[in-house]
Amino acid sequence: MESPRTLESLQAAAIRHWPQELREKIREGSILDSLLDTQEKFLAILKVATETPESWESVLDHCQNFPKKLFLKHLLVLSDVGGEALNKLPPLARYIPDGKLIIPWFRGEYEYQFMEISEPCSLNNPALKVDEKSLVQADDFFTKKMKDVAMLILYGGLSLGNTLPGEIQEKCVIGDLIGKDDELTVFVRQNYIRVSRQLAGATANSLGQIVQKFVRETLIKKLPPSWTVINNGVLPGVSYATGGSETTFDIVVKSPGDKYCGIEVSFQVTTNSVIERKARESEALHSSCASAGHKIAYVVDGVGNIDVRTHAVNTLRCNSDCIVTFADAELEKLANFLGEALS
Repeated sequence: MESPRTLESLQAAAIRHWPQELREKIREGSILDSLLDTQEKFLAILKVATETPESWESVLDHCQNFPKKLFLKHLLVLSDVGGEALNKLPPLARYIPDGKLIIPWFRGEYEYQFMEISEPCSLNNPALKVDEKSLVQADDFFTKKMKDVAMLILYGGLSLGNTLPGEIQEKCVIGDLIGKDDELTVFVRQNYIRVSRQLAGATANSLGQIVQKFVRETLIKKLPPSWTVINNGVLPGVSYATGGSETTFDIVVKSPGDKYCGIEVSFQVTTNSVIERKARESEALHSSCASAGHKIAYVVDGVGNIDVRTHAVNTLRCNSDCIVTFADAELEKLANFLGEALS
């Protein structure tokens, strides 16, 4: 393949948008859509659950198309209690010796007896059935542990006489908004602005990992079995700065003759600065690779890259040994380049 390749030929070969196969994979691993789609139902449950602090459970039992574990995920995400902090709590007997939440409720008090989490137990996402894998499964039930955590998130910081850690005291107070519909609505809406930003970033990162994995698996299929293709590897003697630590590449290919190629993958549908950073580093990196006898290649695609960050793409193509898009025929070109350049 000729180098540098023209921007026009890259644009002509680009697919620009996520392939359906990858969109389905990331949809399975992302909870953002489910949370946003059910935000109004979640709000409605809390707005009518005013008889007792546990009324939300009976309301939830009568909700259709709203998984019980998704209710708990809403609470965990909105309270912003970190999974590490939550998992460190058991046994709660250290902070609430009798295992009871004493909840101020309108003009009186209400007692809730923890069923499981007063004793040592795991409160990580899989244990609570709110990890990504569990959330896409069809089963719909609420364990005693899940209910305990839901009550803790709603009322832990409100409970009289407790000595829970400061983060829990501060954040586990959502139940105080039950019966205050306007305040509850504002709280949920404002927090989902934060949630949307955080989860969108996580989704973008997950997509990047999926694309990187897809390119690696494609190369493994197209290259001889004796070749090594790894994620997040280094090239011997290659760094951005003289005397610096070895640079990590998204993918590193090694031939049986100990020849290497570092591959950077960028597929952005929206614009960001990642590819611009790669472009800024590309000249020094290309020089370092050449001095060490290695090759460097790029897989670049997506509207945000191909049609928007054209200056960055131009810089990459001028400082690479091979640059291709994400199309099948393009990845075939990359495999052919590797076969010739590293043999």
